[in-house]
Amino acid sequence: MISRRGVLIGAGGVGAVGLAGFAIAPGRVKRLVGAGADPFIPDAPEGDVRLERMTSEHLGEIDLLTAVPHGYGDGAGLPVVVALHGASQSAAALPDFGLPRFVTAAVEAGAPPFVLVATDDGPDGWLAADGADPQAMLRDELPGWLAGRGYDAERRALWGWSRGGYGALRFLQAEPDWAQSLALYSPATTPDDPAFDDLRVLGTVPWGLWCATDDPSTDASVALAEQAPVAPDPWVQGQGGHTWVYWNDQTLDMLGWITGAFEA
Repeated sequence: MISRRGVLIGAGGVGAVGLAGFAIAPGRVKRLVGAGADPFIPDAPEGDVRLERMTSEHLGEIDLLTAVPHGYGDGAGLPVVVALHGASQSAAALPDFGLPRFVTAAVEAGAPPFVLVATDDGPDGWLAADGADPQAMLRDELPGWLAGRGYDAERRALWGWSRGGYGALRFLQAEPDWAQSLALYSPATTPDDPAFDDLRVLGTVPWGLWCATDDPSTDASVALAEQAPVAPDPWVQGQGGHTWVYWNDQTLDMLGWITGAFEA
């Protein structure tokens, strides 16, 4: 039996998009082969995936998820892509969306090897509230936790979706040197949000933006792309909503793009 991933990559010669050496079939082809009803998950093995309970001075007890690509042992020496999840999600839930399999599939497709990392957020997502400060955890604690596991914690990229996309933008506005590249999926904001008051970081950090045309965040994403000092590249829209069906269709290409910063 041919795997769904095999079908998709085999079909890549028909209207495929290339990004950092990738030949991944677009969402239209995925829907034609039956991959559109549920979120697409690559048929690739998981590597070393760990969920550990950490004590943060800024957040209390939180989970730390790490996912190494299959065949790369414990990930020693690899750079990291830090993922900020959306509202009502958690680090422990992310394997259910296939993210550890995406890590292996992206590396198999040509991305430089990397570790995907995620933690829990706070009571107001990724902003400080009620005595909790997720940004301080990311800034002061996470790099040390990752270095202690042998990863190259000085090479970091940042990816966030929905509330996590908004949090990623706000975090880099405060810490513009923290990440080498930034990927935003449907950042949950509005054009009149205070985040739009200072977008200078989007002129210094390579960034990409993904938001479907039927997403409630579309207007804000368009405004963000238009008002940023440097336009997002890539800037991907297409049909879909604020769902994992749309987001997972973008993730192989996104990981190929975001990890390109590690080779610059």
